Amino acid sequence: METVRQRTACRAGWQRREAFMHVIVLGGGIIGTTSAWFLNKAGHQVTIIDRQPGLAQETSFANGGQISVSHAEPWANPAAPGKVLKWLGQEDAPLLFRLRPEWLQWKWGLSFLRECTRARTDYNIRQIVSIAEFSRQTLQAVRAETGIEYDQLTRGILHFYTSQKEFDDAQPAAQLMRELGCPRETVDAERVLQIEPALKAMRERIVGGDYTATDESGDVYQFTTGLARRAQQAGVTIRTSTTVTRLLTEGSGASARIKGVEVIDEHGTHRVLQADAYVLAMGSFSTQLAKPLGIDLLIYPGKGYSATYRVLDPEAAPCVSLTDDGYKLVLSRLGDRLRVAGTCELNGYSRELNSVRCEAITRRTRELFPDACDYDNPVYWTGLRPLTPSNVPYIGRSKIANLYLNAGHGTLGWTMGCGSGRAIADIISGRVPEVDFAFTGMTPTRRGMVVAGSPLQA
Repeated sequence: METVRQRTACRAGWQRREAFMHVIVLGGGIIGTTSAWFLNKAGHQVTIIDRQPGLAQETSFANGGQISVSHAEPWANPAAPGKVLKWLGQEDAPLLFRLRPEWLQWKWGLSFLRECTRARTDYNIRQIVSIAEFSRQTLQAVRAETGIEYDQLTRGILHFYTSQKEFDDAQPAAQLMRELGCPRETVDAERVLQIEPALKAMRERIVGGDYTATDESGDVYQFTTGLARRAQQAGVTIRTSTTVTRLLTEGSGASARIKGVEVIDEHGTHRVLQADAYVLAMGSFSTQLAKPLGIDLLIYPGKGYSATYRVLDPEAAPCVSLTDDGYKLVLSRLGDRLRVAGTCELNGYSRELNSVRCEAITRRTRELFPDACDYDNPVYWTGLRPLTPSNVPYIGRSKIANLYLNAGHGTLGWTMGCGSGRAIADIISGRVPEVDFAFTGMTPTRRGMVVAGSPLQA
């Protein structure tokens, strides 16, 4: 293990490091890759470890493509319990909760219900919007610096409603977001059609919408792999086809530290890799790796679906990224492709495709845009979204001194990715992140940094 001499100074509970470290990032999706990018820019030696043969092969592979700051309401809200009960047993329901004899699922579910109060929902919205806006600005800066192309569009996100009740119920969250500085504009049905004329087939059913011109869309896989190539050119080591089996510790209590990470490398050999600090960014699988260390992360896998269609008629396909509230689907134009993603199935770690849910996505997309795409040859995909009950991720320091967390971003990993990576790099480097967010395990330095007793404490 490389020895690093450090001179430290204590400032408001933060440890400012004057020397560089070797940091191992566990996980090579959007969260792990952005963490590595910013750690490298801060001067640290960085290694990414991922079990797949390439980066961004799991949850970051084929999501809905939205950078949705102003449409980032948590799943847990006052209306959620009634909807979940209504959807139980419906194979094509937007949220399908399959009860399992599994303690983590039940514990997660109870915590989810506690987050459904109006006060908790408002607090969680504030946290999500803070990190999401910071992340969008950071993404724009990275894009300008690197020139990465990822079928990005900066035409905003339009959230449309076909139910008057759902439209009315959405207004408190929209108003709160406006108070937080998000330019989320509530619009009538006529304005919805002006923003996205391709919705003409739904003209008689749309009752209204919310439009945020500053939101964006793009292909997270293209961005992540493009950033990884540039990180590698800058000196980041990437070890793929390498499975993490456990974290090895030394010491106990407040003096406990990670002394190495045990892996099975690309040749099938067990090895121990060592560094000065470690970032746990393995999405839904972070829980299993952290638990033996006495760190209980409330992250449960939510199996999300997507379908990708080849666009046949560019004029008939949307050019503004959309959210279909009634079916909980998001739609993004990615060059000559249309990506449609959504629904969530809480059913363990299986990524098996459910044909009923796949067909429901295609049926609804064909209804919205009848002549736009090749609906006979869809490419279906599932990924495990790492859901916390609040939708607020774990970003910060764990109770083990040199282990840091960057996981639990749920459906918003792409939205929060760049900001989360930049923030964790700041924390590891001993700097205060430039965002008002309740970071995990950190000493308060200003309003909102940490909430005492927060479920994010790990």
